[in-house]
Amino acid sequence: MADHDEIIEKERSKSAFKYVEDVAPGLRLEMDLHTIYHTSISEFQKVQVIDSYFGRTLVTDGKTQSSAHDEFVYHETLVHPPLFWSALLSGTTQPDGTRIPGNAPKSVFIGGGGELATAREVLKHNTIERLVMVDIDPEVVEVCKKYLPQWGGEAVTNHPKMELIVGDAHKYLMETEEKFDVIIMDISDPIEAGPGIALYTQEFYQRTSEVLSKPNGVFVTQAGSADFVPHPHAFPEDGGDDDENKESSCFSPILNTLATVFDHSIPFTVAVPSFGEDWGFVMAFNGDAKEARTLADLPYEVIDDLIEERIEALPGVPDHKYRSKGVKVLAGNEKGSEAMKHYDGQTHRGLFSLSKSLRIAMKSDKRIMTVDNPVFMY
Repeated sequence: MADHDEIIEKERSKSAFKYVEDVAPGLRLEMDLHTIYHTSISEFQKVQVIDSYFGRTLVTDGKTQSSAHDEFVYHETLVHPPLFWSALLSGTTQPDGTRIPGNAPKSVFIGGGGELATAREVLKHNTIERLVMVDIDPEVVEVCKKYLPQWGGEAVTNHPKMELIVGDAHKYLMETEEKFDVIIMDISDPIEAGPGIALYTQEFYQRTSEVLSKPNGVFVTQAGSADFVPHPHAFPEDGGDDDENKESSCFSPILNTLATVFDHSIPFTVAVPSFGEDWGFVMAFNGDAKEARTLADLPYEVIDDLIEERIEALPGVPDHKYRSKGVKVLAGNEKGSEAMKHYDGQTHRGLFSLSKSLRIAMKSDKRIMTVDNPVFMY
């Protein structure tokens, strides 16, 4: 009888509710859906919080934004390389080539970031004096505060250095007279009819270059999928016509577009399992030609020393109950490397080591993203 019951339970488990997400044409992620904590439709998008194979997960318009399993990988990768690079650009270089960091960054702007985890990582830097975050969708912020406090929650929104503005990041940067040491764009992918497409254009990037401090200003944006071995759908043949330019990879067009505005446009990637693929980022800044190579080749100890000197965990942020293997638990009082789960000197070097096939594919892609000629991600 026991064997019969076990067989029945095994068969029932096969018919559990599933979460299915389209990753690319012909490719889907499918996993067990344990719980739906929240579903709503805001003025801008469908907002959901679910529990699945990757733990609690924020989903907007059917796309995973971050999960308990690996959100720290995405957010530490997005935030810490540009902030540390701003520190080094603001400092001095010794005759032997050793870099002495300056007092930057002091002011940071975040476009988007409604989960609050990007702000959480910025606020770990003890040099920060002012953080402005502008997100267009207040519902995402409130939902994340309620269901995803581990991403930052009230500890971030109530932080004395934090100014949270519900509004249009594009409009804010176009109109502001303030200067920022670092601008971080943690926004939705450039999908057709999505709320973020104007934030991926040459015209917008030109404005960000004017808002950045000099000489240590650094811009960074998430840049969509960046497969280690690119699939043919990601890169239109021979540059592609208008139809082919729609719904492909945006990694190289974002890189190319920033390169028309800044002296340096540097790609980097990290594996994010809950996204179903490697993810791309692009950092941009102005300066001497050799600076780009220096960024990628920073010795391990330079990054590790900066972490020890500048990083402090944010008190009041509960850690994830979901536990990925090999990932430390934070109590909120850690300093230095103990306050980081993913990023360190060795990880930094790996971020900038793109695969040969990806580098070749990106080099052949000449597309530029403008208001009149956008490129959409699948």
